[in-house]
Amino acid sequence: MTTALEGKPPTRGMRFRDFLEGLPAVLKAGDLKAIARAVVHARQRGKPVIAMLGGHVIKTGCSPILSDLAQNGFITHFASNGSAAVHDTELACCGHTSEDVAAHLEDGSFGMAADTAGLINEAAQRAVITGEGFGEAVGALLVAQKAPHVKRALLARCYELNIPYTLHVALGTDIVHQHPTASGAAIGESSLRDFRILAATVSRLGQGGVVLNLGSAVIMPEVFLKALSVARNITQGLKGFTTANFDMIQHYRPTVNVVQRPVMSSGRGYAITGHHEIMIPLLAATIYEYA
Repeated sequence: MTTALEGKPPTRGMRFRDFLEGLPAVLKAGDLKAIARAVVHARQRGKPVIAMLGGHVIKTGCSPILSDLAQNGFITHFASNGSAAVHDTELACCGHTSEDVAAHLEDGSFGMAADTAGLINEAAQRAVITGEGFGEAVGALLVAQKAPHVKRALLARCYELNIPYTLHVALGTDIVHQHPTASGAAIGESSLRDFRILAATVSRLGQGGVVLNLGSAVIMPEVFLKALSVARNITQGLKGFTTANFDMIQHYRPTVNVVQRPVMSSGRGYAITGHHEIMIPLLAATIYEYA
């Protein structure tokens, strides 16, 4: 450590840019800035910025921040597991999300509310009929049904902005699969279509795109790795992009499938550890400072 790399004490009323420049110029402070600059450069070059989500990102209230980044062109594709869509739909329809799992599991009522399951399962059926993506169909239904808090739903906002939000569902992982309205055929077909939509976006990452994995420990890192393999099978030179994993702890699959393997021969991978309700707003603020 040299004195040139040391941090500067914050002061009352300081600008956020001054706060950023006052961070110690080492380790994760430098990585956060590099990720933000990569997102800004991707926007300038017209390259995709994919944000992959786990459900906890929605539960911690980050949807408005992500929606704003999308509206301003800093995120061009969202991809999530099924739980993120469940929490997003609950917020849109009810104004709140999550239940006391331990208490409701005791009497078998956990996950048995019919309204959320009805909408998401209807969206799967609709997607099969119309050829829409699964996530697209959920967003369309939320908008069409004028959900009371629809402005809070990331799925609905993506539908209005006409940017992809793809759903990547493992059967049996989500409360909506407990209901008689669930169709394995429809969920499987619509989720497979979303995998292909994601692979098409991944195929354009080369030379400047960005992939952010926000809080998905298993499903999205696995889905991304396969989408990348498909994309590289048909697209030459798919290298030179940036990946980053943001989570409260670092897991095996995001580390190898997002941070390491995809950029092994070209590009950069980063890992930032911290709570979503702090790190996602901090990343967004840093992006806007460097835009």
